[in-house]
Amino acid sequence: MSSGPMSREGTMLAVRVHEYGPPEVLRPEEVPVPRPGPGQVLVEVEAVSVGFAQTQMRRDLFPAPMWRPTFPIVLGGDVVGVVAETGPGVEGVRPGDRVGAYTLHGAYAEYVVLDAASLVSVPEDLDAVRATVLPGSGPIAMGTLGVADPRPGERVLVHAASGGIGHLAVQLARLAGAGQVIATAGSAAKRDFVRGLGADVVVNYGEDGWAGRVREATDGAGVDVILDSVGGQVLRQGIGLLAPFGRLVFYGSSNGGLDIPHISPMELIGIKYVTGFALSAWRAARPDRYRTDHKLLVDYLRDGAVRDVVHVVLPLQQVARAHEIIESRSHIGRVVLKVGRNADNRFPT
Repeated sequence: MSSGPMSREGTMLAVRVHEYGPPEVLRPEEVPVPRPGPGQVLVEVEAVSVGFAQTQMRRDLFPAPMWRPTFPIVLGGDVVGVVAETGPGVEGVRPGDRVGAYTLHGAYAEYVVLDAASLVSVPEDLDAVRATVLPGSGPIAMGTLGVADPRPGERVLVHAASGGIGHLAVQLARLAGAGQVIATAGSAAKRDFVRGLGADVVVNYGEDGWAGRVREATDGAGVDVILDSVGGQVLRQGIGLLAPFGRLVFYGSSNGGLDIPHISPMELIGIKYVTGFALSAWRAARPDRYRTDHKLLVDYLRDGAVRDVVHVVLPLQQVARAHEIIESRSHIGRVVLKVGRNADNRFPT
């Protein structure tokens, strides 16, 4: 069963990129509403999150090989909205269902076509802005911890802990029973924010000697788990901080690239583990765990066990401003776009 899209004469607002470059290349335009194909759904977008990965895509720095679109590009993100139309062969999803998904393409628009298999359910009692944590940021925070599998009492180090994923990981590590949560963050305001979320120790990884301060905070023992979205030499130094049987999970690179520095076998001889993480791979390998995590995250958000902090909400037309905020590294928590006919400029900046 399908239902026609609720569009303005078959067109919609989308923000497209016609060439790689600075935020100014993001151009709001009227374009035709797309149609879903087999196994796909058309979703009327309520809100979409903006992350560091999208700024890399805009600048042609995103390292994943599967992302090589042709111009014009509509960038992706964590989308929340309502199913407007279903394509052939779609089962278990109907027009009117509220859903979310992470997509590499098409998110900066009033309508987006998504694979039905990628959808997560979104409860009606979560507003759209908060619910954008469900498709990507929340599952990544939970999934990286799932791969690291911290035992009660172990020490966990979370890098970039004031960001959209990091601030969730700090709270989830505490809920998992971490004996000590250590976090890294840049400014004094960010460090205060992360302490307020439950971090025991917060240091600035941009300062010389940060690794020594982490080791000192552990009385020389090192840490058992590291969640690393920074990469480069920060990752290399992190390996040196791992205690025996320690696990470093690498899931991104705010330094602009996913190349891991050369690691000699001698650096791992102390029984240390380094692994990568991608949400799509985690979902495919552990589908039952992924579904359990989704339900658990919804419960955490509802009862306040996890605070999803949104730095700013902007209308879709101001997506360039959202990218500027992300790239300035001034945000605390997540940056979200409000989409649709009810979006306007009445949101905080």
